[in-house]
Amino acid sequence: MADMVRSYLDALPKTLPTPMPEVSLRLLTPADSADYRALLHANRAHLTRHGDFTDQVEASTAKIEKALAHPEGRERAYGIRLHDTLVGQVSVIAVAPPRYSLGYWLARTATGQGRASAACAALIASSSTVLGATDMFAGVTHGNDPSVALLRRLGFVPVAEFATYTRFHLALTPPTRRRPHVF
Repeated sequence: MADMVRSYLDALPKTLPTPMPEVSLRLLTPADSADYRALLHANRAHLTRHGDFTDQVEASTAKIEKALAHPEGRERAYGIRLHDTLVGQVSVIAVAPPRYSLGYWLARTATGQGRASAACAALIASSSTVLGATDMFAGVTHGNDPSVALLRRLGFVPVAEFATYTRFHLALTPPTRRRPHVF
């Protein structure tokens, strides 16, 4: 099953443009592990202030390298690049295709300019077109208001509340239109 999901996710391109010309996505690989870890460490306070990303920030380079190899094949992770400099990550996770989950984070110095929104929008569009994704979900830790605002801008709506986070949903297929009733 994992091999089937992996080959399916491999259909996504290795690079993706975004609506912002200075922002692009490039598939993260084990070769990116040192830069990725350095970015995580530089953003430790920013990424862990709501309790999330603690495991990632504390991970060794070897553990990050292994994670970026995606051995389970259920995730396709892209580096968010600003003028080719790594400033964050956006991922699509095969939860139960055609339903996927979206994960993302951005360096503190790169926030507030629409870059994460552009990156997420590009990956969502590609997931819909290439993978036939019908639904996208995302979880946001309570208190992370900027992330909630980002998801709302993209059209996500809250669908479930849990002890530590809210689950959001975006329907990617247009609702079935009813034909007008003719009398």
